[in-house]
Amino acid sequence: MNAPAESQTDLLELAADAALAAGDAILEVYGAMGDIEIQRKADDSPLTAADLAANKIIVDHLSAHGPDIPILTEESAQQPYETRQHWSRFWLVDPLDGTKEFVKRNGEFTVNIALVEDGVPVLGVVHAPVLERTHLGGPGLGAWRREGDAKEQAIRATGTGGEELVVVASRSHPSPQTAAFLDALPAHRLTSMGSSLKLCLVAEGLADLYPRFAPTMEWDTAAAHAVVLAAGGQVLDPSGSPLRYNKRELLNPHFIVLGRRPVPWRTALPPADQD
Repeated sequence: MNAPAESQTDLLELAADAALAAGDAILEVYGAMGDIEIQRKADDSPLTAADLAANKIIVDHLSAHGPDIPILTEESAQQPYETRQHWSRFWLVDPLDGTKEFVKRNGEFTVNIALVEDGVPVLGVVHAPVLERTHLGGPGLGAWRREGDAKEQAIRATGTGGEELVVVASRSHPSPQTAAFLDALPAHRLTSMGSSLKLCLVAEGLADLYPRFAPTMEWDTAAAHAVVLAAGGQVLDPSGSPLRYNKRELLNPHFIVLGRRPVPWRTALPPADQD
């Protein structure tokens, strides 16, 4: 049966096509000889030619196929809330998540594209160009992992099922709050990963939780948040409420990504994050 025009499935594949095209452009810069040239944005975060090329490709692709849906990207974040507050549906894009990983050339960076409706990410694509790996899905659609030319695999946030918890943490953004949280957890094993791939490990059932007690922006998490939701997991702030998007301030609160395995995360929260 053919899906109706602009169904969620159509839009998911549109986002996937845009992410893959952007990934190809990123790889051209990534594979070039010599050091990667880095500019600095107003907030001192790094910016490369790959960010700019990927951003243009994604915006052009999404605009050509769905001109009625606004687009907010990391590189166009100056759009004022007075405009954004009227958006019931919009694309939220990070054209290159994990610029530090990109510059280090460790392969753990992603292209993130999410569709947000009424503050909730309803579909998302997380594409890791070097790894040739794409996580995608949305609530009500299901969640999948595509790798190279292999057949896509359905994924579920089942948890690891081992005696020890598996906790994924940031390689580039450690924090004292994270250390305190980990100390308060039951027996666990720690794994590290870059960019929004950390959320995808929970979505795949390869990790049981991901605590984040360092700054992130809405475009850093929305796409992978949609995949986690589609896989049966949750992304919660310290009060237990799901993360919301298109806020006046685009900075995320601290959050915990959880699969379906019960984890005593509330009692492990650092004092500043407890109710």
